[in-house]
Amino acid sequence: MSITKKATVLVVGLGLVGGLAACGSSSDGDGKGSGDSKTVTLVSHDSWAASKDVIAAFEKSSGYKVKVLEDGDAGQAVNKAILTKDNPQGDVFFGVDNTLLSRALDNGLFQSYEPKGSDMILPEYRVDQDKHRVTPIDTGDICVNYDKAYFSEHGLTPPDSFDDLAEPAYKDLLVTENAGSSSPGLGFLLGTAAKYGDKGWEGYWKKLEANGVKVVDSWEQAYNEEFSGSAGGKKAGGDRPLVVSYASSPPVEVVYADPKPDTAPTGVATGTCFRQVEYAGLLSNAKNPEGGKALLDFLIGKEFQDDMPLNMFVYPVREAAQVPPEFVKYGPQAKNPQTMDPQKIADNRDQWVKSWTSLLLK
Repeated sequence: MSITKKATVLVVGLGLVGGLAACGSSSDGDGKGSGDSKTVTLVSHDSWAASKDVIAAFEKSSGYKVKVLEDGDAGQAVNKAILTKDNPQGDVFFGVDNTLLSRALDNGLFQSYEPKGSDMILPEYRVDQDKHRVTPIDTGDICVNYDKAYFSEHGLTPPDSFDDLAEPAYKDLLVTENAGSSSPGLGFLLGTAAKYGDKGWEGYWKKLEANGVKVVDSWEQAYNEEFSGSAGGKKAGGDRPLVVSYASSPPVEVVYADPKPDTAPTGVATGTCFRQVEYAGLLSNAKNPEGGKALLDFLIGKEFQDDMPLNMFVYPVREAAQVPPEFVKYGPQAKNPQTMDPQKIADNRDQWVKSWTSLLLK
């Protein structure tokens, strides 16, 4: 999942998709841009979710009806938006992240607009400051999660770093996603490239391969089928106690559990994190640009930013936005995550994925 099926699919794995999905869309599902000056269409990946009352408040104050078109995982959604940019499906696109940002910008996906309240966005997340084609909306950390029960039962200390994952003690325990088809898989690859450098990351992945890393196509498969620590993985008989997921995955396991446990059943290896940032932008050739501008203003406004964490399980980017206590207790952000300049990602992403594929998917 990009951040793609991150929250929504995780809830699917817990058997609770109905409530979240119902909050996630005001779409009538016809798949076309509105062309109606009273309707503003948001194109997103499948993890979009917001509280009904928050959307209703925006609709009342702005006079626009919000229509949401969910369009697959992040990679699929971005590619489709690029292909349809001359006749876009909507007015605003949400969900392109820092791993795919250059692809969207280089293909002219967005037009310039600086939303009202942009000065409240935390400086470390701002990009494209000269043209204002995209606006940061949320952030989260891609990290290895571990099954606490497994490590307790086996008297084994959970790994905490990239180096640890290549140690013999963790042989055949890790499952990750295909870097060519999955956003968290790509983020994890970029994290290793940031950690070990242009010349060292391939050697690191050779060690992981020798240590029995398992590669699957998607986050849903990795987390909800292969990972022994998730509610979905337990039902599916998953036997891998280490999985590439998100720092916000443990809070989900608590929030949607019934009964709620006192502590999260999963933990985060904080030394394996890569910071992901998601952006939104006004689509080129949007049929309702004024509505799109109003929607972008809303997405970085305090009401939406405060509402977002427990709907999409990501962190807000607005200064002084509320962070739920469940995040603080069960899924704190990594203090020193790996990061990478978007231009470096742009210059190397495709070749790195090609080399990774040759190494891992022979």
